[in-house]
Amino acid sequence: MIPGFLLYALLAGVGVALVAGPLGSFVVWRRMAYFGDTLAHSALLGVAMGVLLQVNPLLAVIASSLVLALVLVGLQTQKLLADDTLLGILSHSTLALGLVCAGVLADTKLDLWSLLFGDLLTTTLTDLLIIYAAAGVVLVALWWNWRPLIFATLDETLAQVEGVPVIRLRLLLMALIALVVALAMKVVGVLLITSLLIIPAATSRRFSRSPEVMAAGASLLGSAAVTGGLVASYFWDTPAGPSIVLAASSFFALSLLLPRRI
Repeated sequence: MIPGFLLYALLAGVGVALVAGPLGSFVVWRRMAYFGDTLAHSALLGVAMGVLLQVNPLLAVIASSLVLALVLVGLQTQKLLADDTLLGILSHSTLALGLVCAGVLADTKLDLWSLLFGDLLTTTLTDLLIIYAAAGVVLVALWWNWRPLIFATLDETLAQVEGVPVIRLRLLLMALIALVVALAMKVVGVLLITSLLIIPAATSRRFSRSPEVMAAGASLLGSAAVTGGLVASYFWDTPAGPSIVLAASSFFALSLLLPRRI
């Protein structure tokens, strides 16, 4: 029989992996990996603010990630600097501020290791409810906007000419990625969040003939990586978050040995 804490961890990890698959596909298609890293670094600041304000850390991270996504879009529209420069400034600034706040809160119950590398085995029922509620919102939003998002991803200029609300879709996609990054922090931690978005999607891309197949394959591979990582963590007493990432990396390495379908 599966121990209760392990079952909660598995359900939480699979819930995040299912929604990270399609969003990770957009991250790969649009080459937004650095954006994911920036949001991940800001998550530490969100946790610190949550402790200061005495609110659920997961909700605080979701709020801080959404705010950062909106700030980034606002700065991009100003065309003050190149996108990668803006991301670099925001990424390191928020990480540094988060570490400073963590140092100030050293006397409180703030586990820096679990923040950086995940704390999946301590998942509670409240965490599960938040994860699946947020995942449901993300999946519904993606399903409702799937075709225009794909169109804008293929050719943003042509999509804008055809009347597709490109700016609104970009805001939506960034907000959804921010939401998933906040959820993934519990699974793999701040330093490894982007890997859960990118690696399964990159693996699935090698064998997919359509965007829908790639998104579904990424979700399945992510779920398998969560399961494999948790099994390894349970039997070999390894950290759960890094074990999940290594499982996903192993799937990608194995995929390189197989011929591509496209």
